Amino acid sequence: MESLIELQKTLCPELLQTMQERYMILRSIDLFQPIGRRALAENVNSTERTIRGEVQFLQNQGLIYVTSKGMHTTQEGKAVLEKLTPHIGEMTRLRVMEKRLKDILNLEECMIVPGNSDEENWVKQYMGQACVSYLRAHLDNVSTIGVTGGGTMAAVAGMMPTLKTPNRILFVPARGGLGEHVENQANSIAAQMAKQANGDYRLLYVPDPLSDSTYKSMMTEPGILEVMQLIKSADMIIHGIGDALTMARRRKTSEDVINVLRKKEAVSEAFGYYFNDDGEIVHKVTTAGIQLEDLQDISSVVAVAGGSSKARAIHSYFKTGSTKVLITDEAAAQHILRV
Repeated sequence: MESLIELQKTLCPELLQTMQERYMILRSIDLFQPIGRRALAENVNSTERTIRGEVQFLQNQGLIYVTSKGMHTTQEGKAVLEKLTPHIGEMTRLRVMEKRLKDILNLEECMIVPGNSDEENWVKQYMGQACVSYLRAHLDNVSTIGVTGGGTMAAVAGMMPTLKTPNRILFVPARGGLGEHVENQANSIAAQMAKQANGDYRLLYVPDPLSDSTYKSMMTEPGILEVMQLIKSADMIIHGIGDALTMARRRKTSEDVINVLRKKEAVSEAFGYYFNDDGEIVHKVTTAGIQLEDLQDISSVVAVAGGSSKARAIHSYFKTGSTKVLITDEAAAQHILRV
């Protein structure tokens, strides 16, 4: 396939460009449906005049249909997207980048989507779709899924489809709440995923972080202990990766601790642990939920994180060897590969 793409680039470069442009238009319609021409033009950075012609073409091909509310993809359009996605990745060299990242970060699997989630929010939705694709391909023997919070994880939840499995999948929050926007809380994300996937969920009513005394007290509550056991015995964990100082501020960490993080050159954060560039733990806060050492007993651990601003944090965290699957975007991958 790669040799055919190289020949097409040599003989018909305009063909590949047209295909990629139409792919992006069709995928944007699928992501944001129903969507109007003006909004679509803004999403793909094109003009309404150009979009008008492309929409007509896609409609004639039976890939989309138009209603008074906007454009939608047909089942055939969805099938074309599913079949074309891996080839688009080859065309744009994303597959080559994935192989290089697998070697650098010692990954079992890596999926890279186009774009920079720092600049365009729809890129997070692309990562969400990629995560759902991974989940669908690895549903065998999965009965419980733990999820963390954050904006990227909320995008994954938004892309979650109905999952057809013999038994309803149980979604649980992998950690307590940070006291931020409710839609980005792990509890909310677990509940939304369960609703859209036709599964079940349990909630963890514990703040993050906790004082040592509060933690010891809460861990004696039967309801909390039951949910904690479900979290630690999950078959899959899907989590984000945070920039260390950004996450410290989200936790309303004291300036004294933030200064300690600066002094110890903390770069990344996950599960309440802060890591330096070498992946070494430089600080930990007391949190309820999954702990770093628990990950070794979980069969599938997936990190979803992107944006050029998180490249260093992603690189740092994966040096811990705790997670073997990464779903990221092109901007983060490019920055990591330049190191």
